Amino acid sequence: MNSAQATVRGSAAELRDPAWKTRVTLALLALVLLWPLLVASEFRPWHLLDAQSLSASGRFLASFVPPALGAEFLALVAQAAWTTVAIATAGLALAWLGAVPLTLLGTARLSQSAVGRPMRPLPALGRQAIRWLLIFLRSVPELVWALLFVRVVGLGPTAGVLAIALTYCGMLGKVYSEVLESTDPAASDALLRNGSPRLGAFLYGALPQASTELVSYTIFRWECAVRSSVIMGFVGGGGLGQQMDMSMKMLAGGEVATMLLVFMLLVALADRASRLLRDTLA
Repeated sequence: MNSAQATVRGSAAELRDPAWKTRVTLALLALVLLWPLLVASEFRPWHLLDAQSLSASGRFLASFVPPALGAEFLALVAQAAWTTVAIATAGLALAWLGAVPLTLLGTARLSQSAVGRPMRPLPALGRQAIRWLLIFLRSVPELVWALLFVRVVGLGPTAGVLAIALTYCGMLGKVYSEVLESTDPAASDALLRNGSPRLGAFLYGALPQASTELVSYTIFRWECAVRSSVIMGFVGGGGLGQQMDMSMKMLAGGEVATMLLVFMLLVALADRASRLLRDTLA
């Protein structure tokens, strides 16, 4: 009997997670740190179950049925959806045109002054200035840029394109630089030591190693730009969001339901297109 009990205890000890104390401690620590953040953000999800909130939500959702399917309205929604895709694509293209040169100038891996020795003060200062510029661009949300440009250029897609271009330039430049810094330096260093310019070291040294990751992240950012362009429409940035904002102000629930369905289809198509591009480039 004692032998059987010892066997059972030994089996239980083998099945026990040896790191369970650490996991429990980290979970409790995370909860302790998260609680004051929830209090500061006034997170009170139980208000959603209030009778008044449930009644208002029910009336709002009931107005979605049936969706608006008139030919004239569907043509308007199709035009707005196309504008949304155009805003996202044009904004990302401008962001890419700005991010690539900033990445080339701000990546230490591609600097001749940093090959085999600490970077010289002047190039280091220039690189730091580029890093601060990228931080500034991505620290301002595209919605804030859109509000600013709406006042400068007026309502319409131009404000959305410029907002995406500035914010996403900072995002692309940061990630591009980190990806290039993580590549094997042997090829690019050999090219730089033999007199190759920065662009040559990038094209023939770092890019072949990082091309798949760079393309994958760029496509992912395009998906995000499609979603962002809809949100910026609520502040006058044009596209599907602006049309949805107008319908919500008129309490046209059927029109809002139709545009939500179109937006879901748009995101699904963007996801499918990006997956096809990744499979093609893999």
